[in-house]
This record gives sequence, structure tokens and C-alpha cells, in this order.
Amino acid sequence: MKEKSMHKHHTQNHAKFGGFALLTYLGAAWYFLQVSFGFWPTVLALLKAMVWPVYLIHRVFELLRI
Repeated sequence: MKEKSMHKHHTQNHAKFGGFALLTYLGAAWYFLQVSFGFWPTVLALLKAMVWPVYLIHRVFELLRI
């Protein structure tokens, strides 16, 4: 019984981050889609919207020398 309670609490804590991640993806997708025309540029824009946080974190780590 306690195990189910812990799982529910753990899931609820991560729900807030999921909403933030969705908003950042939608914002980045909107940004990249504004400059894409055609099918493949649109696909590339959506892929860029998914991976841009990786480059951001990598750059932050470089600046902090981590």
C-alpha cells in the first residue's frame, strides 16, 4: 500500500516539469516554424524544437567549465 502512495507522490512532483517542457517545446516550435516553408523544412523545424534544450545546457556547462 505504501509503495503505491510513493509512486503517486513521485508522479505528481514531475507533472509540473512536464507542463513547463511542453510550453518550451511549443514556443520553440512556433519560433522555428515561422521561418520554414515546405514539408522537409517543417519536419526539421519540429526536430530542432525538440533538441534545442540540449545545446543550451551544453553551452551553460561550457561557460561554467563543468
